[in-house]
Order: sequence, then structure tokens, then C-alpha cells
Amino acid sequence: MNLLVTGGYGFIGSNFIKLIIGKNRVNKLVNIDSLTYAADKKSLEEVEGDPKYVFRHSDIKNYSDVYDAFYAHDITHVAHFAAETHVDNSIEGPKAFVDTNIIGTFNLLECARKFKTKRFHHVSTDEVYGELGKTGKFKPDSPYDPKNPYSATKAASDFLVRSYGNTFGVNYTISNCSNNYGPHQNSEKFIPVVIKSLLRGDKVPVYGKGENIRDWIHVKDHGRAIWKILTQGKNGETYLVGANNEKTNLQIVKAICKLLNLNPEESISFVTDRAGHDFRYAIDASKTTAELNWNPKKNFEAGLKETIEWYMKNQTEE
Repeated sequence: MNLLVTGGYGFIGSNFIKLIIGKNRVNKLVNIDSLTYAADKKSLEEVEGDPKYVFRHSDIKNYSDVYDAFYAHDITHVAHFAAETHVDNSIEGPKAFVDTNIIGTFNLLECARKFKTKRFHHVSTDEVYGELGKTGKFKPDSPYDPKNPYSATKAASDFLVRSYGNTFGVNYTISNCSNNYGPHQNSEKFIPVVIKSLLRGDKVPVYGKGENIRDWIHVKDHGRAIWKILTQGKNGETYLVGANNEKTNLQIVKAICKLLNLNPEESISFVTDRAGHDFRYAIDASKTTAELNWNPKKNFEAGLKETIEWYMKNQTEE
């Protein structure tokens, strides 16, 4: 396959590229990235000399950039990661989310249609489903109920993908994943915020009472799932990806404090909750497990320790 990866210098995309670049099925891997603040050029240093790897400094918001990549590299498969993802940023400036998450996805779908790609895989989020109460889990057929501009634009892109399958016959799959964590994650995300704040000796800002619950998965387990879906998933199907690690935000902070030998009571600052803050997410990944023989491998506590150690070795002044 000649695989186009969008947003390959992002956290999830870069880990995916490192995971699959050596696969025999991959003849060429083309990484499109506009190199926004969320990109980390260091994250792919180990693959930059690989003869299969091509980087194009391009923006999916520009149709000509996308078309040129498809045309120049005879793209047969797409793994679409590129997106604006930070909820707080979507509240402060929604337009960037509309432009990238909706218009960018549209441009990719138009090219996938014209070049008759064999598979278009769209990486989405569990946040499109809104929030859960104290029980239950999201399933592939759960109703959509996005609560903020980020999740609303991701929901829109999901529906665009499905429409191109139904209307134009684009061969597609969609995955909706729970919260990712691991080394190299952008510092705006929750676990890096906690770790870096504590390493600087600052108090950790925690929304509300810290009772919001998220289902956490290691980024490498997510990447393994995406490869399975891309290569073995059924056309037109949605697969949910999660690791059954439900934790409150407060539990996460306390776990990190424990690994750093810090007193949580002295390390937390509760702040006013943000607008549209969903209470709980949880994923039922049984379909993905049953159909694709995928299961998460990374133990959460071990993964969290590994993540902390990476940030300790790679501290930078901000």
C-alpha cells in the first residue's frame, strides 16, 4: 500500500507511523502535516531516513496540497489523524476547528473519491457521543450528542465520511477512541499538564472537584488498533477503541503524585469548571476485540510510570 497519514507529527499520528513503517504491506508512507504548535518534529527522527518515508509540509485545509499528495504518490490508503483537538481552544476559537476538522476532511474525501482509494480510515473520538451518567458505555451505535465545538466538528467529519461511503462508494472505516496518553504528548493535554506542573513545583489546576471520568488508553495500543481496522476492518463499519481504564481526573493526579513521591493535598488547585465539560466517557470495545482480535496490552500504571519518566528526561523550559 501507498499510505497517506495526515497529522503524522502529532502525538497519535507519529506513534502510528513508528509502529507500522516497517510493515511489509507498506510500500510508501506519506506524512502530510502543516506543523502547527501541536506538531513535534523530534517525534519522527528515527524514521526520517527510511526509504519508505516521505514528508510533505502541507495543509489539509488547502485542496491543492491534498490533491498533489494523492497524485504524486499514487495513494491507495489513508489514515486521517489531522485535527484540532483541544476542547479549551475550541471554546476560545471555534473557527480553526471548523476549518481543519470539517473542511480538511472534506478535501481528503474528495481526493479519496477521485483517486479511488482502497481504504479511507478516519480517526475520531468518543467525545462525539456526549457524556455518560454513572453507568453504561459508548457503543458503535450510540447516538451522537456533542457538547462543544471540538466534538461537534469531529461529529460533522464522521458524518461526512459516512456520506461519501453511501453516496460515492468511498471505502471507509471510522474509529472512535477514548483518551490517549504516553510519551511525546503535547503539553496542553491533561496528563502532561499534571506531570509538567508537578515537575516545576507548581500546583496542578483541576477543573471542578476533579470528579469527571475518562477512559484512558496508551497511544501504542491505539495505534495497533488503527492498523487492524485499516487492514482488516469491514467497509463502512465503526470500531470503538478503549482500554477499560476509567479514572477520575483526581485519581489521575493522585496517581502521578504518588509516583513522584508528592503529597496530593499540597499539589492540587481546584479551578472553575469549563463550559460544556462532559461528566464521563467510557468505551465498549467488544466489537473491535471480537472482529479484529485486538486487545490493549499496556498496563495503565506501567504506562503512566513510563510517561512520567519520559517527561522527566525531556523537560524543557516554556
